Amino acid sequence: MLALAALGWILEDGDRAERFLSLTGLDPDTLRAGLGDPAVLGAVMEFLTNHEPDLLRCAEAMAVTPEELVDAAQELAR
Repeated sequence: MLALAALGWILEDGDRAERFLSLTGLDPDTLRAGLGDPAVLGAVMEFLTNHEPDLLRCAEAMAVTPEELVDAAQELAR
């Protein structure tokens, strides 16, 4: 659930969304089709955990701790 909310946060900003798609190699169609795929959701969380400023801003916007987002990323990576 955190990954889907984080994806929403990422996509709220056009520049951030473009950076996400560029860095993950996903395209909008693959992203839509993969919303239930742990690999796609893992890419969302990896994007956040690899860029601390986004991680901190996303955590604040979602009213969770950065550690909760990192834990969710690790859980999806298993």
